[in-house]
Parts: sequence; structure tokens; C-alpha cells
Amino acid sequence: MDVNLGADEIEQIIPHRYPMLLIDRIVEIEDGARGVGIKNVTTNEWFFEGHFPGNRVMPGVLIVEALAQVAAVTLLRDVDQAGKIPMFGGIEKMRFRRPVTPGDQLRLEFTLERMRGPVGRGAVEASVDGQVVADGSISFALVEN
Repeated sequence: MDVNLGADEIEQIIPHRYPMLLIDRIVEIEDGARGVGIKNVTTNEWFFEGHFPGNRVMPGVLIVEALAQVAAVTLLRDVDQAGKIPMFGGIEKMRFRRPVTPGDQLRLEFTLERMRGPVGRGAVEASVDGQVVADGSISFALVEN
């Protein structure tokens, strides 16, 4: 289902705040099982100051964090999960296929693969202009606040 959640709505769902809120919008959510978010990577991002001077590249760990935030919004938008805190459980088979640089628009996709109680796993993929820049799988737990 197409949605258009901006930063204000995202902050009502997940606890992340600037500078660690790494998604600008959520554009699709399907029944807590799939979500798509957008991150517009600007030249003024805080992480470019040191990564790397003269050759700005978005750190891979922050791409993974942005993917996890899309997963968190997708899952916590469900009324039964609302108010819980998303915690990383693991990162599996994550591959980085090309650098993400200023001016790129990251499309961040999460698809739930399994959920048992508060613990789950999902496939994640980040792309720019239709080209995959990172993909893999994350595991997580949704814990009471």
C-alpha cells in the first residue's frame, strides 16, 4: 500500500532522532510484512565530514541502519507492536555492491521473512536508480519499552 510518512510521522513510530534518524520518508507498507523508505543523501550529511575527506562515501553500517529503521517502521506501525523498541539481533550475508555518494537517493526495502514472538528476520535491499547497492538479511527483536 502506498503511504507518505515524513519525518514527523516516522518519529511517532520509532525512537530514532537526528542525527541517527536515517530515513526521510516511508512510501510503501504492506500489512507489517514489507516496507519501502527513501533517504536523500545530501552533501551536508554529518558522516561525510570524516568518511572520507575528498571522496565522500556513505558508511555501509549506516546503510544497514537505515534499512533497519525501515524495518522498524514497517513492524511498529502495527498496533500490536506500537511503542516497542527495535533491537538489532544480527546482520547476515550483507553485501555492498557500489558506493553511495552525495546526490544519491537510496530506496530502502524490507521484507519480513519470519517472526516468532518478539524475534524476527527479514530480507533488506538498498538501491540507487534501480541498481542494488547493498543487500542481505537482518534479525531483530522488538522489546517492551
